[in-house]
Formats: sequence, C-alpha cells, structure tokens
Amino acid sequence: MPDPDPSFEDPLDSDDLRADIRRLSTLLGETLARQEGPELLELVESVRTLSRDDPVAAEKLLAEVDVLTAGRLVRAFATYFHLANVTEQVHRGRAELAAAVSRLAVRPVFTAHPTEAARRTTLAKLGRVARLLDDEPGPRTDRRLAEVVEVLWQSDDLRVARPDVLDEARNAVYYLEELARDAVPEVLEELTDTLAGLGVELAPNARPLAFGTWIGGDRDGNPNVSATSSVRVLGLQREHALRVALDLVGQLRQELSASTRLVGVSAQLADSLAADLAALPEIDPRFLRLNAEEPYRLKATCIQQKLENTRSRLAGNGPHQPGRDYPATDALLQDLVLLRDSLLAHRGTFAAHGRLERAIRVVSAFGLQLAAMDIREHADAHHAAVGSLIDRLGEQGWRYADLPRRHRLSLLRSELAGHRPLAGTPSPLTGAQAATFEVFTAVRSAQDRFGEAAVQTYVVSMTRGADDVLAAVVLAREAGLVDLAGGVARLGFVPLLETVEELRGADRVLADLLEDPSYRRLVELRGDEQEVMLGYSDSNKSAGITTAQWEIHLAQRRLRTVAARHGVRLVFFHGRGGTVGRGGGPTRDALLALPWGTLDGAVKLTEQGEVISDKYALPALARENLELTLAGALEATLLHRRARSSAAALERFDAAMECMSDAAYAAYRGLVEHPDLPGYFLASTPTDQLGSLQLGSRPSRRPDSGAGLDGLRAIPWVFGWTQSRQVVPGWYGVGSGLAAARAAGMGDVLDQMQADWHFFRTFVSNVEMTLVKT
Repeated sequence: MPDPDPSFEDPLDSDDLRADIRRLSTLLGETLARQEGPELLELVESVRTLSRDDPVAAEKLLAEVDVLTAGRLVRAFATYFHLANVTEQVHRGRAELAAAVSRLAVRPVFTAHPTEAARRTTLAKLGRVARLLDDEPGPRTDRRLAEVVEVLWQSDDLRVARPDVLDEARNAVYYLEELARDAVPEVLEELTDTLAGLGVELAPNARPLAFGTWIGGDRDGNPNVSATSSVRVLGLQREHALRVALDLVGQLRQELSASTRLVGVSAQLADSLAADLAALPEIDPRFLRLNAEEPYRLKATCIQQKLENTRSRLAGNGPHQPGRDYPATDALLQDLVLLRDSLLAHRGTFAAHGRLERAIRVVSAFGLQLAAMDIREHADAHHAAVGSLIDRLGEQGWRYADLPRRHRLSLLRSELAGHRPLAGTPSPLTGAQAATFEVFTAVRSAQDRFGEAAVQTYVVSMTRGADDVLAAVVLAREAGLVDLAGGVARLGFVPLLETVEELRGADRVLADLLEDPSYRRLVELRGDEQEVMLGYSDSNKSAGITTAQWEIHLAQRRLRTVAARHGVRLVFFHGRGGTVGRGGGPTRDALLALPWGTLDGAVKLTEQGEVISDKYALPALARENLELTLAGALEATLLHRRARSSAAALERFDAAMECMSDAAYAAYRGLVEHPDLPGYFLASTPTDQLGSLQLGSRPSRRPDSGAGLDGLRAIPWVFGWTQSRQVVPGWYGVGSGLAAARAAGMGDVLDQMQADWHFFRTFVSNVEMTLVKT
C-alpha cells in the first residue's frame, strides 16, 4: 500500500507513528498482491492518488469497477484504516505512558518509629546467613555459616542503651547505602528496559524513585530531636552520599578508557574538561601525563576531585567555590550526562548505556543527600511561637491563644499578605518557642550549606484547620524560607490529617488554604503541587480499622475534588505502618486500592520500624519491594483515572460501607471505652516492658499525657496487641460491620464489592491475613 494520505495526518504528529503506518501499509499491499493479484493493488493505488489529485477522474474510474472488485476495494481501504487506527491507538498509549512516566515520583520515607526490636548487628548477621544460604553448599559454606551462628549466639539480643537520633540515622544510612549499591540501580535499569520495550524512553537523570527520611526531623513529641541534631543527621547523610558518589565515579575512571587516537570527543566535553583542569590545579600531574589522550577518564578524575573538594568544603563549613566543588546534585549530573552524550555521539553506545547510565540513575535517585529530610512538628508548637510574637505587639484585644479558629485564620492571612517582620534578629522567643523557631533557621542554614534538596517539606501534625498550616508558614517567612513578594518558597507545607475528625474536615482545610491568595502563591512557587499526609495509626487507634480505612478513602476523594477546582496537583503522603492496624499490607495492592484519580505519578509512603529490615535487608527483597511499589504507582496512575464501576454501583458500595463503618465504630468504641480495658491491655500485653527494650529515641507517650490509654501513642498500642498475638487493631469491629450490612439486606452488594471494588477487596484480604496471624 502507498504512504498514508497526509489529509489523515495523526494528531500526535509523530514521525515514528507515520513510519509504523507506512510499514503496515507496505505489508497490506504485499498481502493484497499475494492474495488477490497485483491488479487489485494497482487499482487501490490509482483510486487513492486520484481521490486526492483528481476527484472527477476517481469518480469515473470507480463507476467502471464491477461489483466484486468494488467489494474487494472497499475491504482494502477499510483494512488500511483499521491498521492506521490501531497504530494511532498504540502510539497514543505510548504517549500516555510516557506522560505518566514523566510524572512518576515514588518516595519511600524511612522513619525512626520504634517497632524494630532486633539490633542492627543481629539483622546484619541474619542477612549474611541469608546470602550464604544462596552459595554453593559445601564444607567452606558450612564453615562460614557456623562462624556467623557462633557470633550470633554470643551477641546480645537487645540493646543495652537507648539509641540517640544519630544512632537511628546511622541505621537508616546503612540501608540507603546498600540500596544504592545493588537494588536501586537494578530496579531502575529493569524499569528503563521494560519501558523501552513499550516504546518509551526513560531519561537516565529522571527521578521515578527517590528516598526520604524523618530521622532527625520528626520533632513531634520527641524532645531528643533538636535543630542541632537535624543538621548533624544531614551532615552524616551528605558524607555517606559523597561516599556513594565517589565509589561510582571511581568505577567510571576504571571503565572509561576510550582514547582520542581511536574515537572522537564532543566539543562540549572538551571545553568542560579544559575548564575543570584550569580550576583544579591539585589534580596529580601524573594523571595529566598518563591520561592525556583519554578525555573521558580525565573528566572522571576531575569529577572525583570536585567531590573530594565538596567533602572538604562541608567539613570546614566553607562557601561553595564555582568550578571546584558541587553546590547541589544537578551540577554533578550535568557532568555525568556530558560524558554520556559525548560517548553516544562517538560510537560509545554500550558504554554510555551501561555503567555510566547506572551511575547517573543512582545519583539521580539519592542525590548528594541520600534522602530528603522532612521536618515534622505538632501544630500547637507553631501557634505557641507565633502567638508570642503577635501578643508582644499588643495590637489584638484578645490573646492569640484565646482567638476562635476563624479569627486566628484571618489574622494569619493578614500577616502573610503583609511584609512586616514579627521576629526580628535575634528572635525575642525563649524556651520551647525559641526551639521551635530555631528549627526554621536551621533549615535555612542547612539548605544554604547542603542545597535545597536536603530539606523539602515541613509536616504539620494534628492539623485541624488551615490556621495550623499558616502558623508554620509565618514562622518560615520570619526565618527567610518564604518571601512571597520576592518569589521565594524554599519549603513545601504539608497538613497531616490523623484522626477521624481531621479526615472528615480535610476538604475544608485544603479549601481554606488554597482560597488564600498568599498561600496559593506559595503553592504556585512550589510548582502548583500540594502535598497532604494521611495518618493511618491514630485514626485506627481512635475509631477502629473499618472506620479509619473508610474515612481515609473518603478524605482522598474530597481532597481530589478541591485540588482539581484550584488547578493544583495533589500528592498524597501515606503514613502507613508495618501492621494492618497501622495501614500496612502489600504496597502494590494498597496503591491500586486508592480512589481513582488520587495518584498522579507522585506518591510518598512511610517505611517504619521492622518494615525497613523486612523489605530492605536483603537485595532480592529490596528489589522486589521497589519493583512492586513502582509498578503499583504506574498502574494506578495510568489505569485508574476514572471510576471502574458505574455511578449507581458506587452509590450502593458507599451505602454499604457507611453501614459497615457505623456498626464497626460502635463495636470498637464499646471495647476501648470499657472501664476494664486499660487493666486488661496492660496485663495481657508487654507494653509496660517496651521501654526497657531501648527501641528508639522517641518516648512511647506524648508529652504531658496521662497514664491511661489515651496518652499512649498509636505505635505501642498496636505493637502491644501484636506482641501478644491478639492483633486487636487489625480486625476488631469488622465482623460487626459486615453483619450489620447483611442484616440491612446488603449481602448481594457486599458480594459485588468483593468482586469489583479493589478498595474493599484489599481491605478484606488484609483483615483475613490479620485473623490468620491472630
């Protein structure tokens, strides 16, 4: 068949698309000639050409065609258009996939939540056992296994001292470094190859996967986390990130031995190398002599030296020296991509796509900080600090703390819209309020020193209203992190919605924020992206698993609507724990069970306590977990943009879930409000003994809380039930909810929900798993 008529040009306007249509047209033409004879092919070509160039001649030609030939002619053109249409669909699908991949940004966030009882030394030894079991059986392997088992037997099971914040950070860094060496480059290479097979290119410096941390930044209820400890943790992470980068570049120095005697080099790389050598006189002259005709190796040597200079600068807290060190990850990536582009242009395809691209992917994922630190603080701490600053001005008839929430919101909006300083230098705050404000100034200093990627978001826990977020923004403005008039927004602010009451008011909180011009400007400066965190543990502790899961689901729907109305991309941060009672369960299933349209490529998920070792201790497990998480995020982004069931079916599903939630909530509250439950809980679980395990730096109770269950954090509440194998938070109330729905005549609806609704099916599956464990 001839080339497609340009009047039918594809709206995607793709050269690849036209090439595929020509390819299929040729195959169709060969088929017509082979099956029907060359006469039919010649007739098709004549009709097509005349229809475009001489319609009258085409009409005359068609009038002379007999009925049988006319039928074959119609089938020929119909087949051509079928093939053209399916080709367009394939390319449109590739375009949609490419767009989704460009938005893919999965971020596991490591936390120091204390549910990992095993010491790191124990976990490391068990990991060595696992690796030895994969070796060839024999006397040597048995001897090595015996050695590990012997040392394990002679090691303490429990920590003898409580870890401090830096100890917790070292533990996380251990896992992050292991991920950088093995699982992450493997997973990203597999993702790249898979997408290439579908016709989609993933740039090596794309960031479909990155990591975050709360360790050193989670201040909520942890007096051991200070501004100083946050900066120390960031410094520790930067040191290990530089170690990872230096290892990668050292490997490149060994590999990239291409000589200018045999291949060329791009002008850009040559110019860059000349500039580097001029700025780096400390490069050993031996390298200049030995590698004079190996520009790629010499450039890698310069990159290595700039990384060493970066390490020295940070150790001495000196200023960035352009051309001599790296102020941020992007500058390092530019150098690596320069090497890649030059290799691709000079017959170095395999070298470019091999170790070099693996190095670029690792640097893109981990940066020069390993993991971006989130800062989290309780909403009350911000109000206390802002209140002191405002009260000292004496402008309000009421004390700030006594203002109704709506009045407080109006006052904070006015402050953000204005330009006057509240804090001054030095700040007049003292005590705990000064410590709260000091974190913001420390973040600014850390960003100046380590780059803005080191700390990107500020999480406000126990957010009940928009004023809780705006109070934090005002403090950030006072610290120089936010200057809306100057177009500066160096932090994103994240409301954390934890209780059922907060979840039910989620849309009002977001609407109040985005309707404020100052805050909307801040979001615009952050790329029109708003992050919202959902807490699974506290909602479960207060309402039970059925109501908590349902209210989180409904909150996401309402937030989706508000964000769409304001033209804002919503990124959900799911504060999931390891157990089902804290939102745990298979990650991929959880992502596919989210409400439609709530996952648009980007998602954050906490990795807490024992989950970190369960998922990341062994390279094979780490690869599997990351692959499933990336796959779930991509599937949910592409395939769940619209509701999977009809509106009528969804109404029935919602009604059944409301019925279930009401009955389950009543049953659960009947348990937790029973006067004998505290005594039973403390007697039947090891909660009182958890403190002696030295699990983490954070206390098990919130400050100033009582001795009862209300003051107990959600984690020891779930951990206690789990250790006694009762696992109450993972199932209690579910049976009452299901029974109530069936009693209301909704049995058939429940069956349909199980068959057609991923949310409900995942919920039931997780509860089933919990009951088996119980």
